[in-house]
Amino acid sequence: MIAAVSVVAVAVALGSCSTDGTMDGSAAHDVAYEDSVAPEAWRDAPMDAQEEYDDSPEQPFQDVTTSPLSTFASDVDTASYSNLRRQLLHGVAPEGVRIEELVNYFDYDYPAPEADAVDPFTVTTQIADAPWAPDHQLAMIGVQATAAVPTSRGNNIVFLLDVSGSMGEPNKLPLLADSFELLVDQLDEDDTVSIVTYAGSEQVVADSVPGDQRDHLVRALRELRAGGSTGGAAGLQTAYELASKNFVEGGNNRVVLATDGDFNVGPSTPEQLTDLIEEHARSGVYISVLGFGMGNLKDNTMEAIADHGNGNYAYIDTIDEARKVLVDEFDSTMFVVAQDLKVQVEFNPATIAQYRLLGYDNRRLEDEEFDDDTKDAGDVGAGHSVTAFYELVPARGEARGDDLDYQTVHAGDSTDFLTVHVRYKQPGATASTEVVHPATASAYTRTPSTDFRFASAVVEFGLAVTGSRHAADADPGRARERAAAASGEDAYGLRSEFVGLIDTYLGLTE
Repeated sequence: MIAAVSVVAVAVALGSCSTDGTMDGSAAHDVAYEDSVAPEAWRDAPMDAQEEYDDSPEQPFQDVTTSPLSTFASDVDTASYSNLRRQLLHGVAPEGVRIEELVNYFDYDYPAPEADAVDPFTVTTQIADAPWAPDHQLAMIGVQATAAVPTSRGNNIVFLLDVSGSMGEPNKLPLLADSFELLVDQLDEDDTVSIVTYAGSEQVVADSVPGDQRDHLVRALRELRAGGSTGGAAGLQTAYELASKNFVEGGNNRVVLATDGDFNVGPSTPEQLTDLIEEHARSGVYISVLGFGMGNLKDNTMEAIADHGNGNYAYIDTIDEARKVLVDEFDSTMFVVAQDLKVQVEFNPATIAQYRLLGYDNRRLEDEEFDDDTKDAGDVGAGHSVTAFYELVPARGEARGDDLDYQTVHAGDSTDFLTVHVRYKQPGATASTEVVHPATASAYTRTPSTDFRFASAVVEFGLAVTGSRHAADADPGRARERAAAASGEDAYGLRSEFVGLIDTYLGLTE
C-alpha cells in the first residue's frame, strides 16, 4: 500500500450537518467532479505542485506519571475532509489530512443542553477497546453546543471574494458565485451585506445592501470575472472597514473570505496576515474562510486566517458542500455560543499508563495555557459539536516506578479513567468558566454506540491515510467494514459517502 503523506497546518471547525438541513448526499459531486473519473493509481499530478500545507508532528504516547495533563483548543473546522474527498476523487495522494476535521465533519447524537442549562454545552465520554490495537483502549469525548442562537439581532456580513486570475476555473469562481447565492437566500431585511473583491487591487462591489435585496446581490455575484494578481491584504483591510462601519452591537459581525489562498501581492504569509486579523477579531469582527479549487490551494494560509480571526474554515468542492456549510449549518457557522473553548484532560495513573491525543496536532496547548484567559482558542457555534479521541494504554494494575529522586507519584485507588475539564467564555466576555466531567469506570463498554463505532472508523482511516507512526495495524479495510455497519439512519448520505471514499482509496492503493 502506498501511504499518503501526513501534513497538517496552523490551527482552529465547522460542525456536522444539522438535523434540519436539506442536503442530499447522493448528489455530492455535481460541480467539481462532473467530468472526473477516479483513476486506478495515484496521479503524478503537476496541478498539485503548488499546494501548501503546514506540517505539525503527531503526538507520541505520553506517560501519565510524568505528563498527567493533555490540553488542546477546540476545533470545528471541516476543510480537511472535503479536501481529502477532492484529492481521492482526482487520484491525488492525500495531503493536509487533519484527523480531528475528518471526525468533526459528521453529526453525532450527543445530548443537547437543557433550555435552562447554565453552560451552553454538554460533555459526554465513552471508552471501548481500540480496534487497531486490542490491548489499548479508545476514549471518545464529545462536546455538544446548544442549538439556540444567542442573539436575534441582524447579520452584518462582508463577502470578501478573490477574483484573481488563479480563480478563473469552473470549480473556483463559478462555484463561489453559486455558493454565495445560497448564503444570500438565508438573509432578510434585518441583515446588511457588503461585497469586496480583490485581485491586483480591491473593489467595493456592494456597500451596505439590505439582505432582502436578493436580486441586486445575486447580480453582483453573477458579474464577477477572474483576472490579475492576488492582493488579499488590501482586500482584507477594506472588508474590515466596511464591517466596522456597519457594526451591529450584539449581532453577528463577520467577514466571509472566499479564496484559493494564493495571496501573492502585499503581505501574504500566515504570520503577516494573522497580525492584521487578530487586531480586528478583538473588536468583535470575526472571519470565516471558504477554500475553493485545486492546483495552488494554500491550505496553511486559510487555516491560519480562520484560527486567528475567531472563525472557521471549510473547503468547498461541490455545490452540496456549500449548501451544507452555508445553509444547513448557517447558525453554527455564524453565531458563536462558546468562545475560546479549551479542553484539558487529566488521566488517572491507577487506570491509565499512557495516552495519545489523536489529531489536534496544531491545536495542542501548554498545560498552563488552559487557565490563561488571554490565550486564544477555538470558538464553537450554535449546534456545533466537538469530538476528540484519545488512545489509552491501560495500567493493568502493575506497580510503576517514577525514577524521581525528589518526589513520588502515588496512583491512588480511584477507578476513574480520566476527568475532562472544559474552559470557555460567554460571547464577548473576558473571563472564562470551567466545567468538569469525570469519566468513571462506567464509561467503559464492550458494546460501544453506533456513533463511537463510526467515528472510530474515521479515526482508523485517518491513521492509515496519514501513515501514522503510532497507528499499530490500522487498516482502512477494517475501518470500511465498521463504518458501513455503523452508518445508522444517515439522513444526508454523508456516512455512506465516506464508505465510498474508502473504496476509492483502496482501489488506488491495492
